[in-house]
Amino acid sequence: MPANASSLIPPALDQLRENPQVGPEEVPGLLERLAGVPDPRDPRGVRQRLAVVLALTACAVLAGATSLLAVGEWIADAPAHVLEQVGAHPDPLLPRRVLPAETTVRRLLARVDGDALDRAVGRWLADRRPKTPGLRGLAVDGKSLRGATKAKGRKIHLLAALEHATGLVLAQLDVGEKTNEITCFQPLDTVPGLTGVVVTSDAMHTQREHADYLLGRGAHYIVIVKGNQKKLRRQLKSLPWKDIPLQGRTRGIGHGRSEIRRIKAATVNSLLFPGARQAVQIKRRRTDRKTGKTTVKTVYAVTSLTAEQATAAQLAELVRSHWKTEALHHVRDTTFAEDASQLRTGNAPRTMATWRNLAIGALRMAGDKNIAASLRRNARNPRRPLALLGLG
Repeated sequence: MPANASSLIPPALDQLRENPQVGPEEVPGLLERLAGVPDPRDPRGVRQRLAVVLALTACAVLAGATSLLAVGEWIADAPAHVLEQVGAHPDPLLPRRVLPAETTVRRLLARVDGDALDRAVGRWLADRRPKTPGLRGLAVDGKSLRGATKAKGRKIHLLAALEHATGLVLAQLDVGEKTNEITCFQPLDTVPGLTGVVVTSDAMHTQREHADYLLGRGAHYIVIVKGNQKKLRRQLKSLPWKDIPLQGRTRGIGHGRSEIRRIKAATVNSLLFPGARQAVQIKRRRTDRKTGKTTVKTVYAVTSLTAEQATAAQLAELVRSHWKTEALHHVRDTTFAEDASQLRTGNAPRTMATWRNLAIGALRMAGDKNIAASLRRNARNPRRPLALLGLG
């Protein structure tokens, strides 16, 4: 992860602003959301609206396209009635002349405003996410696109905000195009969609500026404390944990190992971190089921949630659910071959990552568990991607 990536949580979450609460009958459709993305083309000679080209690309990815060549082939093979539902109107005499070719899609995705596109997609998903009871967790984590590079060999590194309960990516940011200045952390307007949300992140994002930012937005945090906060970690380790009763114990099996997690939490008002109200200790006892080898690891965390707002068991679940971001990265890498992609032109690598997030989110909202099987099913019927995106 780039050194400056750790200061990008506020701009990434800022994509969640201006997302007012609306009734079901007022929820904008995907084409309406995409219509807000600026068109980088000269209006002269434009045959299809930008929103139409973007929607066709989204449908192609939902049908399993992993490259821009495959996107172009899906558009070329799509039946006329499917194209019309998306808003593409072929010429009855020369239909292929006015359909966006692969070269057109490639140029547009390279030039489109990545931030505006991520906002549009994130808001479309946020409008439709199922409401879940209890604390709402939002995981912020980064992923490098290994096969893609920009000018001067810079790797593309995307920071995403993923909702714990639904697995939906509600915001995404290319950290390489943002600054590392403290001005990024100045409190912004309160966001209704962020108030009361618990933001989780890994130890690299345990920064005081982040805490101030989230508290200023009415959000909460729970962060892992490691060596980058040495004084805070020493303070946490020195607490009388032996005198604090065990407050939770869970068992789990997965990835070839069994795990026992024990959690303790204590209210401490003198922690060396802004707004911290509870100290957390999690002991993980893992046993490799093949070798029988057992390891014990102690993890410390702090949170702005009080004991009345979150029990120890809820805190443990928030910490554990943060790693749902790894499941997202796994699907993008294995099912969509993201790391193998050599796409490098302009914003195209980022925009393809955005479409993968949209495809995974649309399938999860539809209740699909096997993403690869769902993509194959969509590829057999061009109407299915449209239905999943509310376009037909």
